[in-house]
Amino acid sequence: MKAMTMRLGTTCLLALAALLLTASAGTAARTSMRVTGLQCEYLVNPRGIDTPRPRLRWVHESRERAQRQTAYQVLAASTEAGLDEEQGDLWDSGKVVSDQSAQVVFGGEPLPAGQACWWKVRVWDQDGRASSWSRPAYWERGLPTPADWGGRWIARTAETSAQPAPLLRREFSIDGKVRRARLYLCGLGYHEARLNGAKVGDHVLDPGYTRYDRRALYVTHDVTDQLRQGQNALGVMLGNGWYNVHTVAVWYFDKAPWRAAPKLLAELRVEYDDGRTETIVTDEQWKTAPGPVVWDSIYAGESYDARQEKPGWDRPGYNDGAWEAARVVSPPAGVLSAQQMEPIRVTQTLRPVKLTEPKPGVYLFDMGQNLSGRARLQISGPAGTEVTLKYGEKLLPDGTLDQREIAVHIRPFGAPERPAGAPQPRFQTDTYTLKGRGTETWEPRFTYHGFQYVQVTGLPRKPSLDTVHARVTHTDVRSAGEFACSNPLLNRIQHATRWAFLSNLASIPTDCPHREKNGWTGDAHLAAEQAIYNFHPAAAYTKWIQDVAEAMRPSGELPGIVPSSGWGYDWGNGPAWDSAFLLIPWYLYEYYGDTRILERHYDQMRQYVDYLTSRSQNGIVNIGLGDWVPPGPTAPVEVTSTGYYYEDARIVARAADLLGKKDDAAKYTALAERIRAAFNERFFKAETGLYSNGTQTALATALNWNLTPELHRRRVVRNLIMDVQKKGGHLDTGILGTKYLLNVLLDNGRPDVAYRVASQTTYPSWGHWIERGATTLWETWNGADSQNHIMFGDVSAWFYRALAGIRPAAPGFKRIRIQPQPVGDLTWARGAYDSIHGRIVSEWRLEDGRFDLTVTIPANTTAVVYVPAESAASVTEGDGPADRAKGVRFQRQEGGSAVFEIGSGTYRFSAPAARLPLAASAGK
Repeated sequence: MKAMTMRLGTTCLLALAALLLTASAGTAARTSMRVTGLQCEYLVNPRGIDTPRPRLRWVHESRERAQRQTAYQVLAASTEAGLDEEQGDLWDSGKVVSDQSAQVVFGGEPLPAGQACWWKVRVWDQDGRASSWSRPAYWERGLPTPADWGGRWIARTAETSAQPAPLLRREFSIDGKVRRARLYLCGLGYHEARLNGAKVGDHVLDPGYTRYDRRALYVTHDVTDQLRQGQNALGVMLGNGWYNVHTVAVWYFDKAPWRAAPKLLAELRVEYDDGRTETIVTDEQWKTAPGPVVWDSIYAGESYDARQEKPGWDRPGYNDGAWEAARVVSPPAGVLSAQQMEPIRVTQTLRPVKLTEPKPGVYLFDMGQNLSGRARLQISGPAGTEVTLKYGEKLLPDGTLDQREIAVHIRPFGAPERPAGAPQPRFQTDTYTLKGRGTETWEPRFTYHGFQYVQVTGLPRKPSLDTVHARVTHTDVRSAGEFACSNPLLNRIQHATRWAFLSNLASIPTDCPHREKNGWTGDAHLAAEQAIYNFHPAAAYTKWIQDVAEAMRPSGELPGIVPSSGWGYDWGNGPAWDSAFLLIPWYLYEYYGDTRILERHYDQMRQYVDYLTSRSQNGIVNIGLGDWVPPGPTAPVEVTSTGYYYEDARIVARAADLLGKKDDAAKYTALAERIRAAFNERFFKAETGLYSNGTQTALATALNWNLTPELHRRRVVRNLIMDVQKKGGHLDTGILGTKYLLNVLLDNGRPDVAYRVASQTTYPSWGHWIERGATTLWETWNGADSQNHIMFGDVSAWFYRALAGIRPAAPGFKRIRIQPQPVGDLTWARGAYDSIHGRIVSEWRLEDGRFDLTVTIPANTTAVVYVPAESAASVTEGDGPADRAKGVRFQRQEGGSAVFEIGSGTYRFSAPAARLPLAASAGK
């Protein structure tokens, strides 16, 4: 018995030991790496996308340094439950040996219309250890073909003259437990959908603006929780938007080839638990009536008469016996596509900082911030009282609103120009007529404005700061970057840049949110790198580049604004603007590793370069706009246009090489070299080292595009610096030269000169704007024009590149360059950027005689770090020598910096602060 007990005890101990060993082995086999940040086509859990094989992305988090992915597995299922049970019925990639974690193409069969796909990822680290599965994410296919839609386009009227915004409604019954319900709709120009008395979704100004005779966008909403057993009511209100512009302006959108009265296509798909599917579509069964929005215009504003409201119209049981049957109308000429980008939303509500009464009964609300959006009015008073809200960004000497500059292009109806002395037509003006019952709260639906001030008249009693609030609206792109430094002026410039960009992203990148609201191509590409550092605009840019492609004429010509009704092909374009069509896709490749956008538009990119070749003379292009609004002499158009022609040829050559088109790569490389030779032969003056008329823009153009022969580069750089110094450290450039100038000085070893330019407070400079009260960037250096433009915004990208020192060293930041510049009077700077591979941080500080640099590099990437130091031996990382730290390898000494190769993780470098060097010349 005793022997048996001993044997059982030994057996139990052995079993316990085996269990512990197994547990230990299991723990050892599991990496600390976590998979997060799942996205599909740059979006988080998108619904209703058209892309048949979307691209996926994830990021890694790890406590270990120098950690990387060596393999991945993606599992995709038709239900979340199936995914939980690891049943990848839509796609199981298996274990794929690869370090790719972005732009991973879905390898399953294209999903049918309306199909949901749940997916998750696990990865293996550099030691072959597997991670846990990520949390699940999903995307849904939309209705990508005309055959997928069961409804017909309907409208209240075919008249395009100003009409009350129509209401359309339909009741239907639900007779079972709903598993899933999706509402797909395209209401042109803008729509607001309502279901059972509540607004559907949180979007505003849907759908996004396009050239509607080429493409219109539909939107997908999850309405599962808004349905109820029994009777339901679906209602849609339509506004004119850009589809039916009846305000006459210089761009003549009132004559657009797509112009028509507002119309609607909608389909509600209801899936029941018992497997049944039911659809409710737009057809003749819908009823329609005019609504309380009695007038709306994207430029002029909106009028709402609360007395005309139809209470309960969006609820079941409403008596619509007096309503008319909806008319079936012809569809827009363009294809119907998913709105595969972030929607416009109300992102903030601002309370005024000041309220004044410059004249009796005229109240001026100051929001303290220039912005895009509209006002929310909260008021009570007698029925029929009409309150008027006018919006603007400047004041007259008497303290009342000044709209003259931003309304300058609006015309009286039918007039080609505004006659001298003619009154200003209505512009950025909303009116609200009270119904006279309790406290009434209202804001416009189908317009937006650019403003800091709201001037209100017609109020029945004296207002308070809570009478009017600003509702900030823009395409709701997520923030990607943060920058701050010890110079308060630069922080205010950064603040102004971010607000200017968001004010000018309204489903297209615009020039200003008030006067024009146009998609100027030059403004767009000049601000694109800033946008990428500060936000996540990739989906929005992908959409807009498609708009640009659809604006191209068979000749290869592009207009200066996109979308365009036809205006901008004869003036306002040219290579310095049109090159947005090549530059923005190239930026998406550089910053996101996106080759699909290059592949999709390659043929038209090549067509555009061929068009420029047809317009060139001996390699020189002299068409279009040049360096816009410089404070001094302007560089000739032929200089800047030829510079873009050269860069466009290089982009086509590089894109061809990436796409395996070797013959094209050779052809356009040779073309670029011929342009370069012609540029130098025509414009370079070897005896002086100057280009053309010697302006800062002329010199910076040659240096920025690497047109300058290496033999003469130093002399040209020196001439540029001398001109800046001669002007007291000021720029003398317009929108093109300003972007070139700061980057050329950085790349040629003189960030100190660029910093002096960027931190000026006297004219012309960003600081001069700030000193004059700017909260967004202005259109001109003297501030005479619009005060909410983004075309001078690349200064913010320079903050990230130069002062924080964050730059891609390989496409998509797979390899990162950290090269901060401790220049001028700066004592610290911090930049953070959420790249497609994860968060990058560069933070440095000068303190107690030392330069301290903290760097965070995301897992599955590497970086090269430049630490200002006379030798690697003087640099520490953590508590010991940098060149012996884990994950750190000394690479070389370059131009006064010790250069280290590092893997992922957080590193803390420190070096003596004496005699900090300037940046080494790195070229372009």
